[in-house]
Amino acid sequence: MATKLVIIPAIDLRFGKCVRLAQGRKDSATIYDNDPIGVARAFEDDGAEMLHVVDLDGAFGEGRLSRDTAKRIIGSVSVPVQFGGGMRKIEDVEELIASGASRVVIGTLAADSPETLERLVEQFGRRIVVGIDARDGLVATRGWERQGQIEAVELARRVAGMGLERIIYTDVARDGMLIGLNVEQTCRIARESGLKVTASGGVSSLDDIKQLGTLFESGVDSVIVGKALYEGRFTLKEALSV
Repeated sequence: MATKLVIIPAIDLRFGKCVRLAQGRKDSATIYDNDPIGVARAFEDDGAEMLHVVDLDGAFGEGRLSRDTAKRIIGSVSVPVQFGGGMRKIEDVEELIASGASRVVIGTLAADSPETLERLVEQFGRRIVVGIDARDGLVATRGWERQGQIEAVELARRVAGMGLERIIYTDVARDGMLIGLNVEQTCRIARESGLKVTASGGVSSLDDIKQLGTLFESGVDSVIVGKALYEGRFTLKEALSV
C-alpha cells in the first residue's frame, strides 16, 4: 500500500505527438515532443512509478494513430501505464488490457452507460478506473466537448458501489492552465465516494504537490502532472523529492 503521494507524469497524444491542451480544447494543442516513446522512457529513467497516457485522437473520435502510439509506449517501458481516451466500447478496453495497460480510464461510458461500466468492472476489476472530468461541477464527456447535467459528486457516488477502487478527478477549467488544483472539490469527491482519488488538472508548482501531500489521509493519494513538467516549472525528480 502506498504511504506517500504518487506523482504520475502525463503523456497526452495528438496525431502521435506529445502535446498539451488548454482546458481540453482540441484547437489549443501545443506540441512538446515528436517522440512520445522517448518522453516515456525519460520519465521512467527519472523515477516515475506510473505513466498516464491519453489518446486525444480517440477522445475526439479522430482515428487510431495515437492509440497505436500508446500501445508502443506500453511495450517500451517497464513501469505501469494508465491509459485513457476513446474507451467507448468493451472491445476498446479489452484491446488495451491485452496490450499491457495496467489500468484503463473510463470517462464517457461511466456517465452514459453505467451497465457497461458494471460489466467492465466485473471483467477486469481494479484495472478499471473512472475518470470524472468536470466543468463548473458538471461532468463533461466526449473529449470534454459535451457538457452533461450530472454533477461530478453525484457520478462519484453512483460508481462507488460498483467495485471500483479509484477515481481520477479533473477540473477541466484548470487543466493545462497552470493555476493550481481544485483541492476542495477533489477532496469532496474522495469524501463522498469513499474511493481513492487521483487529482488532475492545474498543477503549477511544487507547492501544489506539497499541499496534496498533506491530504493523503483523505483518500487523495496521487496526482497527474503534465504541463508543469513540460514547461520546466519543476522536474519530475524535484516533485518526487518533495
